[in-house]
Amino acid sequence: MASTFLYFAYGSNLLTKRIHFNNPTAVRKDIGRLKNYRLDFITYTKRWGGAAATIVPTENCSVWGAVWELDKCNLSTLDCQEGVMDNIYFPLIVNIETPNGAILECRVYQQCNIPANYIKPMFLPIERRPSPLYLETIIKGAQESQLPDSYIQFLKMISHNGFKGKCEISLSLKEA
Repeated sequence: MASTFLYFAYGSNLLTKRIHFNNPTAVRKDIGRLKNYRLDFITYTKRWGGAAATIVPTENCSVWGAVWELDKCNLSTLDCQEGVMDNIYFPLIVNIETPNGAILECRVYQQCNIPANYIKPMFLPIERRPSPLYLETIIKGAQESQLPDSYIQFLKMISHNGFKGKCEISLSLKEA
């Protein structure tokens, strides 16, 4: 029986500094894309001061992210971080295609509430927008993970909500 599992991160957990808050065993193994899903934002989170990212099944779309390997001892901390017990996200097992064509079976999280209609992320209503800090964390994580430039440009086009208050996550994104 394996003592580790693979996890596909597409939101704030793209960033090493963020995933290691609660999951210190995480090691980035690769990047990849989840086919036939799109990135979206729906549920407000006090933790970040804006809407959190989710994946939504959508034909002919893809979500890029990082593939992390974690010790099974972090399965419960990851579930807790994602709010599984509070019915915020639920886990799925999905196939992730890496740039070299390998298919990896990974755990991923999808919000329990999914948007009824598709709105391009740059046109989301204010209540569905991420906070500047959350969006910056995703973008920095995408850059750190070396996701494709075209996907990073897509992330940079997402509108944020302008929240300037204090977030529950104290994360310095400044270079050391």
